[in-house]
Amino acid sequence: MENEWNPKIIKIKNRNVVFQYQITDWNLNLHVILGNKYNYVIDTGLGSLCAEPVLNFLKEYPNPIRVVNTHYHWDHIWGNGSFGDCSILSHTLCRYLQTVKWDSMIEKNRQFQKGDVQLNLPNLTFDGELYFPDDKIRIFHTPGHTADSISVLDEEEHVLNMSDNIGDSMEEIIPSMEVENDTFRNTIRSYMALNVDACVSGHNTIVGKEVFQTILNELDLNGK
Repeated sequence: MENEWNPKIIKIKNRNVVFQYQITDWNLNLHVILGNKYNYVIDTGLGSLCAEPVLNFLKEYPNPIRVVNTHYHWDHIWGNGSFGDCSILSHTLCRYLQTVKWDSMIEKNRQFQKGDVQLNLPNLTFDGELYFPDDKIRIFHTPGHTADSISVLDEEEHVLNMSDNIGDSMEEIIPSMEVENDTFRNTIRSYMALNVDACVSGHNTIVGKEVFQTILNELDLNGK
């Protein structure tokens, strides 16, 4: 059956591409980085119909695929099953939370499923940081939106995927958080030390590094 649910494709730089889906009144971003040895797919969306356009795109770039689950939430992992035996990277806690929360996430959010949804757990987990020097890709723990949240930095093109550590819109720049405010502040401050030109998130638009200070200012304004 033909997939009629097509994303908007946004090319950030030469090797960074975002597949943006419109889900009722919110957007969902899947991010691809075309590395030298591996291609990185950051989050897999709502099922096979999310993954399919990404996989079709990558047929033109035959490097093996590494999938990154930025955190355990359903809208970021339901397409994992479409990636078969690919390496799936996540924080150690992310694998655990996917395991224990899978059934409840399906039950509460099944109306958002797009195509086949299968549990395909991360098979390469870490606690602090992973670095792939051949591809200049750094993946590191950045708790905030969730305790298991990770971020991905392309050091070659200076593009940071901060997932849901930025709110869903510029009007709601502070995300919901499952950690203490001070922990989130420290994560945002750690971003400020990076060489970043563009930031990709799970649901917002592509923004610049000025968003880090905007988030801190908003936290101060709200007394958080």
